[in-house]
Amino acid sequence: MTPIAIDGRRIGPGEKTYIVAEMSANHLQDYSRAVEIVHAAAEAGADALKLQTYTADTITIESDKPYFRITGGTIWDGQTLHGLYEEAYTPWEWQPKLKEEAEKLGMACFSSPFDPTAVAFMEEMNMPAYKIASYEITDIPLIRRCARTGKPVILATGVAHPEEIAAAVQACREEGNEQLLLLKCVSAYPTPYEDVNLRMMPELAKTYGTLVGLSDHTMGSAVPVAAVALGGCMVEKHLTLRRSDGGPDGAFSMEPEEFASMVRDIRCVEKALGDSEYHLTKQQEEEHSGVRSLFVVKDVAKGETLTAENIRSIRPGNGLSPARFEEIEGKRATHRLERGEPLREDDFE
Repeated sequence: MTPIAIDGRRIGPGEKTYIVAEMSANHLQDYSRAVEIVHAAAEAGADALKLQTYTADTITIESDKPYFRITGGTIWDGQTLHGLYEEAYTPWEWQPKLKEEAEKLGMACFSSPFDPTAVAFMEEMNMPAYKIASYEITDIPLIRRCARTGKPVILATGVAHPEEIAAAVQACREEGNEQLLLLKCVSAYPTPYEDVNLRMMPELAKTYGTLVGLSDHTMGSAVPVAAVALGGCMVEKHLTLRRSDGGPDGAFSMEPEEFASMVRDIRCVEKALGDSEYHLTKQQEEEHSGVRSLFVVKDVAKGETLTAENIRSIRPGNGLSPARFEEIEGKRATHRLERGEPLREDDFE
């Protein structure tokens, strides 16, 4: 698994989890609100802000035919695709300014392109990475165009069959781009916990030889925190100012305080994960002196037999190991032993 870098920040095993705040449609077509979200992301500890680069006409067509009407129990049922995207898109003239604002605050800013014109626009802005949305994973020409930039390509797998993931990864590699990361994702908004299947993440890494992460649409932070423990190198969550403000993505987005809490929990888990080699910490080594050991618990005369009545396994660990009790039981004391003294090698024959 080849580590990748976004704006000089390394992402991969042993590195800090790369945490991405997805703005999506939460700006509600208000530029000042979009700027507020950028600042909220930075204050909450995000490493990057992610946008989406499309217009309603670059992602679909305006049509009332059944193919273009949303159904299936989603929060957008009844709308046409064109109507939803017209409401949700981020105006392109905002994007250079939002990127500049994010960078001033110490974050990277990249986007999801949805057609070749978006890739060209993102290149004009010198965006440092490309995120392919899961519904675009079958668009191999689009993926090849992104891969040819030589920048990291992040592939969401939410609706992808295994062979479609393989084709997308292969397309990038054929273009000489090994800077790949697969995001485990479920395209349900919000996602029920029982549908997440986090255990797929290590399998994705093993099967496709890439870094893995999580694009999460569940409520709360339990799932992304768990993903880090399973090897996730990147976590992406939608961010809004308040869910009650509404919007196409508001219902399943995090509020700033929740996002900040998630970041803190992820950073704690990173520290707790440590490494896989068994060893004691310095503190544990010091505490090892508190383990049980053999002590004299009743005065013993010289020549008297050692038994369970006069030697016992108790705390602390200054005496011989309790594992030797059966070997020592029945032996005679070489000198007088005083209650409360640890048992030593020269205390018995």
